[in-house]
Amino acid sequence: MSGHDHGEDGVSRRKVLECMTWAGTGVLWTITGGVPRSLGIIDSAQAATAAAPGMTFLQISDSHVGFDKPANPNALGTLEEAINKINAMPAKPSFMIHTGDITHLSKAAEFDNADRIISQSKLDVHYVPGEHDFLDEEVKFYRERYGRGTKGAGWYSFDAGGVHFIGLVNVVDLKGGGLGNLGAEQLAWLEDDLRGKSKSTPIVLFAHIPLWTVYPEWGWGTEDGGRALEHVKGFGSVTVLNGHIHQVMQKVEGNVTFHTARSTAFPQPAPGTAPSPGPMKVEDAKLRGMLGVASINFKQNEQRLAIIDTPLQG
Repeated sequence: MSGHDHGEDGVSRRKVLECMTWAGTGVLWTITGGVPRSLGIIDSAQAATAAAPGMTFLQISDSHVGFDKPANPNALGTLEEAINKINAMPAKPSFMIHTGDITHLSKAAEFDNADRIISQSKLDVHYVPGEHDFLDEEVKFYRERYGRGTKGAGWYSFDAGGVHFIGLVNVVDLKGGGLGNLGAEQLAWLEDDLRGKSKSTPIVLFAHIPLWTVYPEWGWGTEDGGRALEHVKGFGSVTVLNGHIHQVMQKVEGNVTFHTARSTAFPQPAPGTAPSPGPMKVEDAKLRGMLGVASINFKQNEQRLAIIDTPLQG
């Protein structure tokens, strides 16, 4: 799909699906010069990552603290299981990114419970909001906890281990089933934020809704995501991390690697396989195999990205 317009126009469902690599459970991917290569299943992947020095950080997403429907009556409990799995890792990650929907209904108690569990990781956590975190009037609960020092609706950037990280917000005024949107102010800020950066600097963009068009019929994409990606097209290594769709999906397009994370709360159906998106009830024995976390490793001075997707069970 090189040269494909990232907007929703002219993108058929068949073509979108052709461009996706559906990553198997616990597969480690390395990206060298934009070409993906699988290093194997989770056991050998962990060994490979341990053997390669570099900065490792974690992505978790879609905790939906407060959700208690049949798809998972205890979303707080599975979040705690995810944090326990992180705490059991043999090497401590540098930090953690949470790509939104921390809570289910933006209630103060839900944010409090999420903080109580996530803080058990003893990691610095960088957040971006999901639409479920922006439900309260004035969005004050998210802003008070995670918005200090950010711009606009909560976007910001930081540097770590030679990598430039950019947290974007694409859930403001989101309509049910509608595509995400970044807006002119945030896009102008992004252009300014990248100005003067060396093109050899690895870039990580992270937001809640995918910046690429996954399935527009369900609102799984960002209306002006292509404009954001235009600003990073000259960089040699770009990684885009998202949540929202509650399943692992990967795509490589030129210099850009796209990756969506599992939820720690409940799965959603694959694109087009159900009448609509939403919590998907599975057998209790299968639930934890469809929830999980992602570990991402960067090796300094090499344009290499390794991602391990680890389910809570299996």
